[in-house]
Amino acid sequence: MRKLYNVAIVGATGLIGRKFIKVLEKRGFPIKDLTLFASEKSIGRCIYALGKHRRVKPLSENCFNGIDIVFFSAGASVSQKYAPIAERSGAFVIDNSSAFRNKSNVPLIVPEINGDVLKDYNGKIISNPNCSTIQAIYR
Repeated sequence: MRKLYNVAIVGATGLIGRKFIKVLEKRGFPIKDLTLFASEKSIGRCIYALGKHRRVKPLSENCFNGIDIVFFSAGASVSQKYAPIAERSGAFVIDNSSAFRNKSNVPLIVPEINGDVLKDYNGKIISNPNCSTIQAIYR
């Protein structure tokens, strides 16, 4: 039986957050539950994802309890504050902001290029380069 994950997206109402949702749907990522977080102006908004309407929730100190994987795309200041909270809650964090790109203890992963770096990594926060850098590597 395939393991299912509780997944969250921080910045779910933004362009990249919505793209995360589409990619997870398209790839058939094994999701048990999907939780959507966004800024205060988007709290309560409904987004259709994975076959049902989901209400956007606020970020808080305890909002990541029970979450396995969190995708962050809400800017560096949000990631700096909430990614460590998600990590302490036990979640793996994939951060799309610049918050951790220059941290020596956080791997900078380029999809399909250096994922093998993670086999010896014991942390739970993973950073990625900006989108133009990733595109340049693939060309």
